[in-house]
Amino acid sequence: MREVNVKDISDAVRDLSIETNCILGEVEVAFIKKMLDVEESETGKEILSMVLENARIAREEGIPICQDTGFAVVFIDLGQDVHLVGGDLSEAVADGVARGYTEGYLRKSILSDPIKRENTGDNTPPVIHLTMVPGEKVKVTLAPKGGGSENMSEVKMLKPSDGIEGVKDFVVERVVTSGGNPCPPVVVGVGIGGTFEKCAFLAKKALLRPLGERHPDAFYADIEVELLRRINNSGVGPQGLGGRVTALDVHIETHPCHIASLPAAVNLNCHASRHGERTI
Repeated sequence: MREVNVKDISDAVRDLSIETNCILGEVEVAFIKKMLDVEESETGKEILSMVLENARIAREEGIPICQDTGFAVVFIDLGQDVHLVGGDLSEAVADGVARGYTEGYLRKSILSDPIKRENTGDNTPPVIHLTMVPGEKVKVTLAPKGGGSENMSEVKMLKPSDGIEGVKDFVVERVVTSGGNPCPPVVVGVGIGGTFEKCAFLAKKALLRPLGERHPDAFYADIEVELLRRINNSGVGPQGLGGRVTALDVHIETHPCHIASLPAAVNLNCHASRHGERTI
């Protein structure tokens, strides 16, 4: 049994809050550069170039990539041989978010109540997804989730008879209907199976996979490629102003489901697919 002080988790969350909001990952930057050769629209090329310049300035000056620094979504893989000490885990994560967003001068976007609409002032509380895993380590992944892309997400309870073609059509329609609202080029997370809430979680988790990394099952890997092609042939283009590059990638995650169900979910990220991780 290994002891881990929750203060170490809090510190990791604090650092990740700032880093992920100010530094676009090398993989994401490389993908956008590659898309410059794919994009045929002059307007689209100009937008992608501006996106890259924006990322450069944010990295060099230590300022946010986007003014919307998002809802702090935290994924924790907790080793079953870890004994947490020093306080409450949820409180420690919230403390890390509060410190990161305050000390990093990041916009605070979270309301204490969805109807009363009063800002909490420190971007807390976060959303925490906790998963028990083998071992004696703790992996902390933070993914700031902007409101624009999140608002374009959807869960649909399809009929089993709709099959995979129904799922594909749903995904493509969701992205195309979203147009420029999620600030394309987007990263498309797709969850298939499970229950109503499980498929939504899968879609969000799918966004954490590195760009260009295909699903381990060749069947779903082929579908990811097909969906990416269909979405990029839609003509939505960068910022919804037309072109060939509407999405950078499509990632699918699945889970067993009930014989009477076929849940599917789409969760979109803008080009700034922000996430980072620390292992303690």
